[in-house]
Amino acid sequence: MNSIEIKNLKFGYEDGLILDNINLMVEKGDYIGIVGSNGSGKSTLIKLILGLLPVKTGSITRTETNVGYVPQVGLSVKGDFPATVLEVVMLNLYGSIGLFKRAKQKHYKMAEEALETVGMIEYKDRMIGKLSGGQQQRVMIAKSLVNNPDILILDEPIAGIDSESEKNLYQLLYRLNKDNGLTILMVTHSLSGVRKDMNKIYEIKDKGIKLIQAEKQSEEGSYDGDAVTI
Repeated sequence: MNSIEIKNLKFGYEDGLILDNINLMVEKGDYIGIVGSNGSGKSTLIKLILGLLPVKTGSITRTETNVGYVPQVGLSVKGDFPATVLEVVMLNLYGSIGLFKRAKQKHYKMAEEALETVGMIEYKDRMIGKLSGGQQQRVMIAKSLVNNPDILILDEPIAGIDSESEKNLYQLLYRLNKDNGLTILMVTHSLSGVRKDMNKIYEIKDKGIKLIQAEKQSEEGSYDGDAVTI
């Protein structure tokens, strides 16, 4: 089953094309990496998939409507940002809580379960700005997971975090994909330390996209680990 299908997509601004003839398919259970240099159009593609930019030429079909999105954290949240870790995660629940209504116990439980999943439950009452960049990124993932998304999209998730936090983040994403069956699409400028976990890798270069690594699927639908470089 396809979660996302992109066909013959072109996108640009007045000064020219950024993406040209993009074709990409995300299937349920995939862990896909999209790599490319800065300015290659990776983040633009993510915005198009999310509907934050209009598709003018070509098409993007999403069969999954419940999408979790983790934007770039980059520089750490300021230390005086007035919200606890739990409050940040619960921001994604206000659609179900209702405007100007009080959160119920079930909402707190959902937020705590999301923090438990990413290993941040012990920090739930800590101010978000007091955490390290890696810890903040885990909180942002918990915020995206709190609504039980069918697919998780991450835009440069390792920006601004140290190597140990990067390793821990990749372990978390691997577990979410393999143990929880969560479909993951991650945009990054570097595949160091995570390439082995992904079943498909695409590269954006010269406005186009190409598959540079894929794994064969067994008849049962699980990946056999035999990487094929295209």
